[in-house]
Amino acid sequence: MLTERYLNIIQERREGLRRDLAPLFPGPEARDFTLEVGCGHGHYLTDYAAAHPAELCVGIDLLADRIARAQRKRDRARAANLHFLQAEARLFLSELPAAARIGRLLLLFPDPWPKLRHHKHRILQLDFLSAVAERAAPGCRFYFRTDFAPYLEEGRAALAGHPRWEVVEEPLPFERETVFQARAPKFGSCVARLRAAGH
Repeated sequence: MLTERYLNIIQERREGLRRDLAPLFPGPEARDFTLEVGCGHGHYLTDYAAAHPAELCVGIDLLADRIARAQRKRDRARAANLHFLQAEARLFLSELPAAARIGRLLLLFPDPWPKLRHHKHRILQLDFLSAVAERAAPGCRFYFRTDFAPYLEEGRAALAGHPRWEVVEEPLPFERETVFQARAPKFGSCVARLRAAGH
């Protein structure tokens, strides 16, 4: 049973997200943006934002220390189009302003939770894919990369089997070696495209 204290914490986080997101999407006009879920210390997205200065980029992570370090990277890079927020992915999606539309979602080397009893903690689940689809712009791309082969296959199967996504043979929009990628002896990627409504 959810305690009152827990519910209050969630409500505070919702209100904080609304405050943080409001200036990024100030008007009623739809605005596409690139989202990195699990941005870590911001290495990838900082370089991506520098290479795409006209694109609004948002990185989220659960840990405050990671976000603080990512924000320092952004400030050093003077990337005005880049923002890092501490947030849980599903809560973030639920609090996006109506004008916000995900044009690209990056999920790079998420925790694979390799033990069977921990699979429920993996972020790449059907409910998450549905939540992203609800907030996605037409033609949105979902980029997934991991060094854990079973997770890659299960993620590919989840995307291929979801009614709103179709797996496509495309590269990532930008290559930059992440910390986890540098440690990985090998890795794989999967890209999916949002299906048009009704297809």
